[in-house]
Amino acid sequence: MSRTRALLTGSVPFMAAALLLVALTGCTSKSNKEDEAGKADPNLPAAEGLLKESATAMGGITSAKFLITADGTIAGVALKRAEGVLTKEGNAQGTAQVEQMGATVELAFSIVGQTMWLKGPTGDYQQLPLALAASVYDPSAILNPDRGIAKVVGTATGGKTEATETVDGQETYRVSTNNSAETLSNVVPGVTGSVPGKFWIAKDGKKLLKAAWTLPAVGEAKGGTVTVTFKEFNAPVSITAPK
Repeated sequence: MSRTRALLTGSVPFMAAALLLVALTGCTSKSNKEDEAGKADPNLPAAEGLLKESATAMGGITSAKFLITADGTIAGVALKRAEGVLTKEGNAQGTAQVEQMGATVELAFSIVGQTMWLKGPTGDYQQLPLALAASVYDPSAILNPDRGIAKVVGTATGGKTEATETVDGQETYRVSTNNSAETLSNVVPGVTGSVPGKFWIAKDGKKLLKAAWTLPAVGEAKGGTVTVTFKEFNAPVSITAPK
C-alpha cells in the first residue's frame, strides 16, 4: 500500500493528520464605485504593481497568525476552520475543525521541524512523523517565498483593482485575480485549472491581509470558497513540542 493510500485509509489519527495538513495550506466594506461597464475606478492603483509589491512583501515574512475557513462542500477539503501561528520554516501551532465521518472533530496541533503532534477531543497528544503527510501537503510552503503565498500573489494573472476595503482595521485594495493550479496547489491542495480569487492588499506595506478563492463543483461536491487571512506579521514566535 502506498504512503498516500495509507494516510487515506488508516487509523483516525493519521487520517486527521492528513486532513489537517491538506488544509494548512483564512471585513467590512468601504468600496470605491465602479462605472456601469464594470471597470475599476481609474483613481485606484494598477493591479500589476500592487501584486508585485505584495509578492515582495510576503516573501520577506518570517511569521504570521493565520485563519483558514472553508465554506460549502469542496472536493478533497474536509477542513472547516483552522487558526494559529505559522513560521517561514514550516513550524505551526493551533487548532482545527475537520469533517470526519459526518461529524465535526476538534483538533489541536503542533508542528516542529519534521514532527507533528496531534490531539483529538479526548486523550493526549500523539507524536507523528511529518513525512507521513508530506506527500499530501508540505505546510512549510505557505510562507516559503519560492513556493507559497508570495508566489501565488506574484504569479496571479488578470488582475484588476476593484475597490478599497477595511480588513481587520486596516485599509486595503481589493484585487480580483486568477491563479493557476500549479502555483495555488501549494497553498490550497487539490485545485485544478484556473481558479478565480480576490486579494486584499494593505495600503501601508502592501502585505496580503486576506485572500479568497472560489472553487468549482466537482461531482457531488457543490463547490465553495476557501478564505485565508494573515495578521501579526513577523512577531516573535516560539513553537515547541507539547508536554
